[in-house]
Parts: sequence; structure tokens; C-alpha cells
Amino acid sequence: MYVKGVNLGNWLVLEKWMSPALFDGTDAEDEYYLPRSLSPEVYEARIKVHRSEYISERDFATIKRIGLNTVRIPVPYFIFGDRPPFIGCIKELDKAFSWAEKYDIRILIDLHTAPLSQNGFDNGGICGVCKWSQSPEEVDFVLNVLEKLAKRYGQRKGFMGITPINEPVTKEMWETMDVPGRYPPVDKELAAGSAPNTMEFLHDFYNKAYDRIHPNTKDDAYVVFHDAFQMKVWKEFITQPRFEHVMLDTHQYLMVAEAMGCEQSLNGYIKYIQENYAQDIEEVQSYVPVICGEWCLFNSYVVGVDTKGGQSVLNGMDYTENENELTEETKKHLYAQLANAQLAAWQKGSGYFYWNYKLLLDTVNEPHWKGWDCWDLGKSVDLGWFPGEV
Repeated sequence: MYVKGVNLGNWLVLEKWMSPALFDGTDAEDEYYLPRSLSPEVYEARIKVHRSEYISERDFATIKRIGLNTVRIPVPYFIFGDRPPFIGCIKELDKAFSWAEKYDIRILIDLHTAPLSQNGFDNGGICGVCKWSQSPEEVDFVLNVLEKLAKRYGQRKGFMGITPINEPVTKEMWETMDVPGRYPPVDKELAAGSAPNTMEFLHDFYNKAYDRIHPNTKDDAYVVFHDAFQMKVWKEFITQPRFEHVMLDTHQYLMVAEAMGCEQSLNGYIKYIQENYAQDIEEVQSYVPVICGEWCLFNSYVVGVDTKGGQSVLNGMDYTENENELTEETKKHLYAQLANAQLAAWQKGSGYFYWNYKLLLDTVNEPHWKGWDCWDLGKSVDLGWFPGEV
């Protein structure tokens, strides 16, 4: 089955830019410091309300209605509630499986964070720290989490598979994103020694993760390896005879394409999509199923200002004064063209997941977020930025 999906990001793994109000009254920039900036009572209350309201059964009905068949659910390493001060969220994932099965939707579980982080991004749980792979104890902890998830959900009707770790960075992306500069650490002592993951480590971890996950899952389920932002280097590893039902996950954002030198224009984006995304995916699909696990319509051209690789208001960017304000009709046309071009590229592979299903940003009353509403798939569909069936 061709996967047409969406991420349920910012539900069980928080990202400040997607719901800034959750962080009100604190100076926390990430999930690690939020409980350390609030009293236990206030933290628990905020988390419980957020989780109960952000995603519900109604959302699964909507996802089905707009023509999608799969959701990717980012979960944290503390999902089982065994890493205080964080609050576990396994009950929420239980509910998601029940909702998904009611509406004939499948779930890809994505372990989105690791202790001490696998990338140093804000979405890795703690900004500017990337030391997980240097701690054998924490690597073992993650492997145990993966095995427990596989045993709990691996035979469920709605289960598609598990991604052992989201976006582990290697040297190239570490430098492209300038992780220490873009995500300055709060605790420099804790961040000391942070470094990108090596491919040798990822090969070893992925082998071990496969051995923990695969034996506990049904015959049509997948172990989905993220490509560490290097889609074309996995052929020898991923075609090992011992692997059954594996898939490669690649994340392709136009804002990253811009950082790689893509021209900030409609023609520039479409040329890049066709010559990079489509061709590379077609090549990789010839030896392993490949899926675009994250992508969106966001780009600097439509925003009207160079976003410098998608830097947000939280990074000090202000999008109030756009250099080339576009009419709504022009914006709709541009987004539709970019949606069609990217959807055509994903057709060369096994499917996609849009990032993200929803955001809690007010781009009308808070104009400094102008242009960021296209990250919200529900809004993009409603406004016709996604033409026809998604």
C-alpha cells in the first residue's frame, strides 16, 4: 500500500515553535528544560491538558476524510514514565491505536528523542547537546524502549512499524545546520563533548534495534531506518540478506534545500525537486522501499524573506516585514505548484508523511509568524494549497 500520511508532531514530543503558549512564563526553549522551569503541579497540569486536547478521535476522522491512510507519531524516550521529571505518555499512544483502527488508519511509531539527544536540535529534546551515542547505558535504554514498544503494539491491526531513532545527525548535517550556533546550549558543561554521530555507530545501533523490533512484529510491519540526511549511502547496509521488511526514511525540506544552494524561486524549487528528490528516491527505491517521513510547503520565496534555513521567530527572525508581499491567490498558486511537484517526487518511492497535522500558531494576530501556517496540513488543505486529493 502506498503511504499517504501526516505527522502528529508536537503532541507527545513538544516543540516550542509549534505551541509557544505551553512555554509561557518560562525561559525554556525545549522539552528538557520545561519541567525544570515550572513547579511539578503546573507542569503536570499543562502537559495533561495539552495531550488531551491537541489530538483526539475527531482528528483521526478528519485525517481519514482528507484521504490519508497513515500517521507517524513521534514519541519521547520517556514514553513509559520512567525518566522523571518527565511524564510518560503510553496511555495516549494506546488511545491513538484504538482511534486509528476504528478509521482504518495505520501508525508508524517514531522514537523522536533520546537521552542526551541524537542531534542537538530543539526537536531532539534538548538544544545544543548531542551525546547520546557516546553513552552505552543510554543506547541500551533506548533499545529497551524499542523492544517494549514492539511487544506492546507489534501485532496490532493498526501497526505499520517503528523508526528506531529520528534524525540522528552525522558530520555533514551537523555542519550545514551549524547545530551549536543555531541551538546554543543552556548548560555548556552538559553540552561539552557534543559531536555528530558516526556511521559506524548508526550501523551498529540499527542492527541491534532491528533485532529488538522485528521478532516482535507481524509479517507486514516495517523497521524504518532514518537516513541520517544521507539517502544514498545505505545500499550496502540496508540490503543485508538478514533484513526483512525494512524501509528507509528520508526527510526533505525546501528550507534545507535552500541551505544547500537551491535558488529561492518557484522554478528553482521545482528544478531541485525533480533533479534531487525525485531522481534520488527513484534510485534508492530500486533496492529498498523509501519514504519521505517529513516534508512541507514552507519556503523563503513565499514567505518573502530569506529564512536562513527555516530559522523561526524563536531564533530571532521577524517575518512581519516581507520583502515581496504576495496576494492570497498568488500564494495559493505557488503552494499548489510546490505541493504537486513534491507529491510527484514521493510517487517515485513508497509514500510520504507531511509535517505537520496542526500547529498552535496565530499567524493573523501575531504577524511575526507570517508564512508559517503552511506547516499545518489541515489549514493547507482547507485553503486549497493542496490541490485535489492529498
